[in-house]
Amino acid sequence: MKKIIFTLFYIHFFSFFSAQISDTLRMGRKDAEAMFLTRNLDLIAQKLEISQAEARAVQAKYWPNPKLSISEVNLWRTYDIEEQPALIGNWGKNTQISAEIEQVIQTAGKRRKNIELQKIEVEGEKYELQEVLRELKKNLRNTITEILYNQEQQKIYQGQIASIEKLTKSYQNQLNLGNISKAEYVRLKAQEIEFKKKLISLKQEIEDQQVELKALLMLPSDSYIIISDTLTMPEKELSEIELSQWLEKAKENRPDILISKNKEKHAEKNLEIQNAMKTPDIAVSIGYDRGGNIMKDFIGLGVSFDLPIFDRNKGNIQEAKLEIEKMKNETRKNMLKSENEIVSVFRNYIRTQKVSEEIDEPYESTLDGLLVSHEKNFRLRNISMLEYMDFLETYISNKMIILDTKKELNQYYENLQYVVGQDL
Repeated sequence: MKKIIFTLFYIHFFSFFSAQISDTLRMGRKDAEAMFLTRNLDLIAQKLEISQAEARAVQAKYWPNPKLSISEVNLWRTYDIEEQPALIGNWGKNTQISAEIEQVIQTAGKRRKNIELQKIEVEGEKYELQEVLRELKKNLRNTITEILYNQEQQKIYQGQIASIEKLTKSYQNQLNLGNISKAEYVRLKAQEIEFKKKLISLKQEIEDQQVELKALLMLPSDSYIIISDTLTMPEKELSEIELSQWLEKAKENRPDILISKNKEKHAEKNLEIQNAMKTPDIAVSIGYDRGGNIMKDFIGLGVSFDLPIFDRNKGNIQEAKLEIEKMKNETRKNMLKSENEIVSVFRNYIRTQKVSEEIDEPYESTLDGLLVSHEKNFRLRNISMLEYMDFLETYISNKMIILDTKKELNQYYENLQYVVGQDL
């Protein structure tokens, strides 16, 4: 008995303690999105990649550093030479030294083309950020919709559990008095247990969704998020008239299409650079030599460059041309994919919207009113348990249909925004 009392005390204490350490946060959709935009580490990492690309663009503007060479310095004194004037103090009368400074000059506009290539890469990183944002925003919104959906289900089952517990308690008293059969009581108790089992299952689903949402919002594990909004139909009504506009908008706004177009530009600019690589760079130099030839102090100019006899960069040029064709095919594929996705999602939305049009607000209110009426009549024994249970099943089923329709409409609406590439 002591063990049982201790166990119950421990469970109660642990539950109380867990409730205290759990940080419950109430927020709406807009609050969650605002937090997501400022805290999500994937977005922050992608923004850093843009900064890295911008740094590379800055680096591409610099000319190559000049090269200084010092050579032919003798480390010991040589007597059998003509004496020369000292360089520093008395040092340098018997010293030979040679120095050269060389500057590479890029030809055929290589430097300018490389700067332009780096700017294209910066654009590409920005489109990558849009793509990451598009994916994560879809996940965030759909996760919030799932949580709202389960929260609404919780309310339904919690309400039914509270009501049926009273009925069960009343029936247990009637059973003890011998006024009803045990079968009636067991049937009612079984329904109560079924509702409680469903509620536990819902809480488990919400926990899984909490993990996803906290990962997106970068919240600690001890936090618990309650979405304060209600699950409603999307505010904006969509029509088939807008379909052609969305198909065009997708070509302009979808990040995956913009990324493939950017890769086309990158490939074209790379081809320009590869063609420019056929022209060798020129190295201009100026040299000084002391004591190395018939002149005591010799200063001379020089120039050097590769002779393009064997390597004309043909392989890299051919590869760059093929890359352009590959990227053009990728762009066409993404455009066709976007058209198919938009039409498919829109059709699913319209089908679900037609179902939602059959469910008006008075219908749901009427349903709730009828439930209250059936509970009252059942308590007064005006209707049988079979009639009450039959209506209760119908009520739960219809409430689920209403919630399913709202959830599906929200998900299709969000998926439509995703495939179009912008908020509608």
